[in-house]
Amino acid sequence: MSRLSVAVIGAGMGGLASAAALTRAGIDVTVYEQAQRFTRLGAGIQIGCNAMKVMRAWDLEPVLRREAFYPRSWNNKEYDTGAVRFDMVFGPVAEERYDAPYLLGHRGDLHAALASAVPDHLIRLDHKLTAIEQRADRSVALTFANGHTTTVDAVVAADGVHSFVKERLFGRDEPNFTGRIAYRTVFPAALLNGYPIDDCTKWWGPDRHIVIYYVKPDRSEVYFVTSQPEPGFTVESWSATGDVSELRKAFDGFHPQVRHVLEACPSVHKWALVDRDPLPRWSDGNITLLGDACHPMTPYMAQGAAMAIEDAAVLSRCLKGVDRDGVAEAFRRFEATRKPRTSRVQSSSRTNTWLKNPTDPDWVYGYDAWTAPLAEPALA
Repeated sequence: MSRLSVAVIGAGMGGLASAAALTRAGIDVTVYEQAQRFTRLGAGIQIGCNAMKVMRAWDLEPVLRREAFYPRSWNNKEYDTGAVRFDMVFGPVAEERYDAPYLLGHRGDLHAALASAVPDHLIRLDHKLTAIEQRADRSVALTFANGHTTTVDAVVAADGVHSFVKERLFGRDEPNFTGRIAYRTVFPAALLNGYPIDDCTKWWGPDRHIVIYYVKPDRSEVYFVTSQPEPGFTVESWSATGDVSELRKAFDGFHPQVRHVLEACPSVHKWALVDRDPLPRWSDGNITLLGDACHPMTPYMAQGAAMAIEDAAVLSRCLKGVDRDGVAEAFRRFEATRKPRTSRVQSSSRTNTWLKNPTDPDWVYGYDAWTAPLAEPALA
């Protein structure tokens, strides 16, 4: 039997994780990314124990431990008094409980680690997909803006919340704008001038919050992200510049630690928070969606990237040893296995109550995508 050929569309977290998993399952993979180069966007990311268990199989744990911060806890406090609502202890306690660490890092460092798990020659930059066609023999033909064409046995679309492939398969749907916006930035901790801050705290206000944490093991970089109401703003771009003075005013009544961090930050980005309902279907024949393309979620549980990384591991298990004629069934098995979990995380994240009060997080962090039972595939 010839090796299965798979095109992965998108080289974000989900796309690179898919390539890492699929190549190790004996599958020929090529990743197509529309950007001309990778950039280190200024954003933090929480790398949950569940995601770390996946990446450990690709030997990425040592590099992530070197690059990321190992927090004592994710503390949840009242916005003004600093009274503790719930202290979710991580560190060695969580590592022993969930058999993996919980890390806080820079998105660029996580992306670089995932990229290192995929041979360079498998990643094609400057390839924007413009056409996709499923043929009678189950092969899939792809056309790119630069004129390149190819035909593969299967396609995994990890092309994000504005997925081109999703629109071609299932039509266009508009996002649900939540009426809320987020500010975020990473900046040197030296700008705090020695002022001490917590490892990782979410400060809960009546209608807004801010999460602040370190993203480097030497505490040299600080990250924060907010959520607050602003119904008229509908720009989804992560690179739109925000007004620091407006941000400071929005959190004027918060704890002195929060105000000090906001006074120290030199610049911020701003974007609208959107949500989408779970899709009825993820796949059509030998094409499937993965990650944000099929289950985008609000950032309130810090599980968006983790869900895509879990997807990649489960997908590789479903496709291993399959030929072109078995891909459609494997994709249905993948969806049947993953959809209950991703839908639950989507709906839980939407409420923005995760860890606000004493919470049992075992169902999130205890999950292991390498050993979770595979479901029976849905009927075609």
